[in-house]
Amino acid sequence: MKAVGFTEFGGPEVLQVLELPTPEAGPGEVRIRVHAATVNAVDALQRGGPSGPPDVQPPFVPGMDAMGVVDQIGPGADTDLTVGDRVMAIVVPSGSHGAYAEQVVVPAESVVHAPYGATDAQAASLPMNGLTARLALDTLDLKPGQTIAITGAAGAVGGYAVQLAKADGLRVVADASEQDETLIKELGADVVLRRGAEYPDRVRAEVPEGVDGLVDGAGLGALTARAVRDAGRVVTLLGFDGPGERDVVFEPIVVFGYAREHAKLDQLRQRVEEGRITLRVAKTFPAEQAVEAHRLLAAGGVRGRLVLTF
Repeated sequence: MKAVGFTEFGGPEVLQVLELPTPEAGPGEVRIRVHAATVNAVDALQRGGPSGPPDVQPPFVPGMDAMGVVDQIGPGADTDLTVGDRVMAIVVPSGSHGAYAEQVVVPAESVVHAPYGATDAQAASLPMNGLTARLALDTLDLKPGQTIAITGAAGAVGGYAVQLAKADGLRVVADASEQDETLIKELGADVVLRRGAEYPDRVRAEVPEGVDGLVDGAGLGALTARAVRDAGRVVTLLGFDGPGERDVVFEPIVVFGYAREHAKLDQLRQRVEEGRITLRVAKTFPAEQAVEAHRLLAAGGVRGRLVLTF
C-alpha cells in the first residue's frame, strides 16, 4: 500500500511516499481504506524528533485522524459496522502504523460511522481534536450553568471545546484575535475577549470571582491561574503542570487515554449531525503533497484543518 512517512527526522522535506505491506485486521480490529487523513501539529512534532519507544525502527508514518471505508473486520470485533461503511477513526501512531496511509488497522472501539452529510475531509478533521476537547471538558467536570474560559479558541481543539462546552450547558468566555472574533462568536462563545498574555486579567474583569475552569489551548501556562476562581482547575494541552496560586490545580491531558472511548467518539458524530459541532477544513492536498501541507501548517495562521487525501 501507499503511505506517507519518513525514515529520518527533520523538517517537512523529509516526508516521502512509501510502499509498505498492507496490514491485516486482527482479533477485535477493523481495517479502513483511508480516503482522508488530517495534518495535525502532533504529526509535525513526531516528524521533528524521537518521541516514541527507542526500539521502534523507521519508516515512521504519522497521522492520528482517518476517514475512509471499512474494508476488513477482524475476528471477534465488537462492532455494528459492516464492510463498505463510511467511518472515521482515531489512530495512535507507532512506527509505520499511522493514518497517512491507504489502509490502517485500528481497534474496533476507535472507529465509528462518519457524520451523515460530512465530506471525507470534514469527517477526518474530527476524531483526535474532538476527543481532546471532550477529554478536557470531562476532566474539568463542570455543571450546566457554570463558566469556562478557553484559550486558543480559534484552534482545532479550542473551537471544538467552545461548541462542546455550549452543548454541555456552560457559559463560555473565549479568546480571539481581532480577525477571529466573528468566528468565535459564530462558534457560540458567550463572551469573546482579546487573546494574549492579558487575557486572564480581561477574564477577571468580566467575571470578578473567576471562572470555574479553563482549557488552555494557547499555552499561557501559569498566567491562566489569574482567570480561575480559588481552587478551580486548568486543563493544559501543552503539558504545563506547575503549582497554581490560590490552590488552582493544573491538569495536563493526553488524548491517547480516550483512543478507545467509542461512545464518546460516537457522541461527537451525533453532535455534528445535530448541528452543534462545525467541521472546518481549510485546504485539502493529495497525499503526495504532504510536504506542502506540513509547510503551510508550520507557517501558522491556518483556520480550519489541512487534510491529505488518498
